[in-house]
Amino acid sequence: MPLWSEWWVWMSAALVLATAEVIIPGYIFLGFAMGALTMGLLILIGVTGASLPLTLVIFAVLSLLAYLGLRYFFGLKNGQVTIWDRDINDN
Repeated sequence: MPLWSEWWVWMSAALVLATAEVIIPGYIFLGFAMGALTMGLLILIGVTGASLPLTLVIFAVLSLLAYLGLRYFFGLKNGQVTIWDRDINDN
């Protein structure tokens, strides 16, 4: 069985990507981590895992959906921009 069709590989990748998100914040790796986690769950229950190109396309779509969902729920809302009129070092 090829390595990309093993569920634990995708779960390990999700853990590594989530750790990278904690170390390098910016909501970039979190979408990929959620995509890898979902991909691992899909392979675990037997839904997918056929060929490498198909697996990577499904992972990319899942990651994009996770990223867009994160931007929708946690992104800046209209009128939420903070304008600073004084510096912390001003007396």
